[in-house]
Amino acid sequence: MKRFKLIERKPVNIKDDILSGLTVALALVPEAVAFAFIAGVSPVVGLYGAFMMGLVTSIIGGRPGMISGATGATAIVMVSLVKTGTEIGGEGAGLQYLFATLLLAGLLQILAGIFRFGKFVRLIPHPVMLGFVNGLAIVIFMAQLEMFKVDGLWLQGSKLYTMTGLVALTMAILYFLPKITKKVPAALIAIVSVALLVIFTGIDTETVLSFVQAKGGNGIQAGLPVFNVPVIPFNLETLHLIAPYAAIIAAIGLIESLMTLNLIDELTNTHGNANKESIAQGTANIVNGFMGGMGGCAMIGQSIINIKSGGRGRLSGIVAALSLLFFILFGSAYIEMIPVAALVGLMFMVVVGTFAWSTFSVIDKIPLADALVILLVTILTVVFDLAIAVISGVIVSALVFAWENALRIRARKHIDEKGVKHYEIFGPLFFGSAQLFTSKFDVENDPDEIIIDFKESRVADHSGIEAINKLAQKYEQIGKKICLFHLSPDCRKLIDKAEKIIRVDIMEDPAYTVVVEGFEDYTV
Repeated sequence: MKRFKLIERKPVNIKDDILSGLTVALALVPEAVAFAFIAGVSPVVGLYGAFMMGLVTSIIGGRPGMISGATGATAIVMVSLVKTGTEIGGEGAGLQYLFATLLLAGLLQILAGIFRFGKFVRLIPHPVMLGFVNGLAIVIFMAQLEMFKVDGLWLQGSKLYTMTGLVALTMAILYFLPKITKKVPAALIAIVSVALLVIFTGIDTETVLSFVQAKGGNGIQAGLPVFNVPVIPFNLETLHLIAPYAAIIAAIGLIESLMTLNLIDELTNTHGNANKESIAQGTANIVNGFMGGMGGCAMIGQSIINIKSGGRGRLSGIVAALSLLFFILFGSAYIEMIPVAALVGLMFMVVVGTFAWSTFSVIDKIPLADALVILLVTILTVVFDLAIAVISGVIVSALVFAWENALRIRARKHIDEKGVKHYEIFGPLFFGSAQLFTSKFDVENDPDEIIIDFKESRVADHSGIEAINKLAQKYEQIGKKICLFHLSPDCRKLIDKAEKIIRVDIMEDPAYTVVVEGFEDYTV
């Protein structure tokens, strides 16, 4: 049986970029509106945010084909800020504090790109990535379930059946149409087809307009965004208020954006620039702060919709952003007619493509620690947020790695014909293995001359240097000589930087640099 492929690996194509950008723009509307309400701001602010984030990052970002906009991860942080700002300055002040926070968050993200912090995304282990995509798929799925509610109550009877049927129809078109033809984006055809069906048959179901009205808005039509400096007092008290929110928004935005970049890289077999993307994300948030948008970051759901529809180049993101602006200015009446069910069906297919189904086949074949990391990151992504989940996963993975490597250090011992005892060390010497390394030596019973051979080992940090130093002191106190052989150049440099806590004489060797104390007759 042929497997369903969500992503086709294909080159950049102008027609595909334009059509996929239009599809993404349709999908951006309800999410931007929903996230705006989560943040406690007007739907228009969310739409402006999606437009400006998408346009700026598409033009100067480090990952062509990736879509940015207003996101739930950042919106959850904003809601408390907007509420606090309103309490301080009255009605409308919360929004101004949000804009100021975006300026600072954007600056932090630009600095992260300038200082090349984006490269650290490569340190994220694969189990953390699996947990991230699985958790995000669950979050997207749960968010769509809210569309099956009215005033907090689940749909029932005919309304539920109609909604379910339209969702299923959308998903069926998305699944089967690519098997017939790939000349047109299945997502766009699905949305248009279901919308026309509802319009011409008069099916009673919720539309984008009714969704916005249910959230307290009047519609999505508005004018062009206008430049404006946030109207707040610029003093230390304000900085003290917005700085924590700015740091959190910057961190969450970068983590989600760079993780999405990494995922799209894998799906398309291409390579993005993490540092360039960090600068683009920061620039986009600063533009939002001055132009009245709610900011955001990369959107994994819309990014997958884009590449699934054939979007690979910068043009797809630019078209999506400009189309969204066109909808806001001129096409709001048509967008408001789109059934919510069509957009829910589209996002359900994104969930299917996002979730790493391979997790179930490998879960019993990978180390238990990796399986637990996948589960941990998945749960934390759903319960808390992406930043907490990823950071926790990286920390746990690092601790597991350190523990496992700490147990790998060992020593092979022998005494040569001159009565010198050799300790051949295997495995890295660092903070985790320092204590076990020290326990390998028999200081009291060893002969007067000792050689520690690091040919199969390396000193990784200051803890390793200190372990060697203390060991040398123990031998020296009882009048015994100690020699270090085969220290690599970086290890010698590390020891030299530590104020020469170990006195060494260096002898050159064709293959290795030898560090010797009191053993001028020994060569390797």
